[in-house]
Amino acid sequence: MSKIVLFTGGARSGKSARAEQYAADLGKHVNYIATAEAGDDEMRARIAQHQRRRPTGWTTVEAPLAVAAELAKLDVGSVALLDCLSLLVSNLLLVHDVELAPAVDVEIGALLATARERDLILVIVTNEVGMGIVPAYPLGRAYRDVLGRANQQVAAAADEVYLLVCGIPVELRALEAAWARATS
Repeated sequence: MSKIVLFTGGARSGKSARAEQYAADLGKHVNYIATAEAGDDEMRARIAQHQRRRPTGWTTVEAPLAVAAELAKLDVGSVALLDCLSLLVSNLLLVHDVELAPAVDVEIGALLATARERDLILVIVTNEVGMGIVPAYPLGRAYRDVLGRANQQVAAAADEVYLLVCGIPVELRALEAAWARATS
């Protein structure tokens, strides 16, 4: 049975570590889908830190752009951890230009559909960028807007959604249900 689980939060909120713990606790082999590219020393250090934290038995797939295609290669019923959607969106925007933001919608739709078709347990990590200041430059604003839409698209399809605040996960579906009960 497929399942989509979303972990979101601000920078350094603990979302990747919690998503990794969630995936490990499933007790199955995990396919780690990495979207980051090591363009400088600081990013290489960040990637190395993430690699050291992962169990050695996990398979890592580098997929800065075509995540849906990589998910389609996985065995039916597999576990995949996508870290992270934020960089996937950034990579797609830089390749396709801001005017071609619909390419992001297409990729997000495809990866969600593939996860359901392949009966995957897909754990997704993303940044919540809508709580900060409005970026001062057009590309930053476009990125914030496109990522916000992508996050909403994934959250709408997700079975579980966790917001990480100060390392503490808050399960948003439970809050959503409580809100629905309170307003009905």
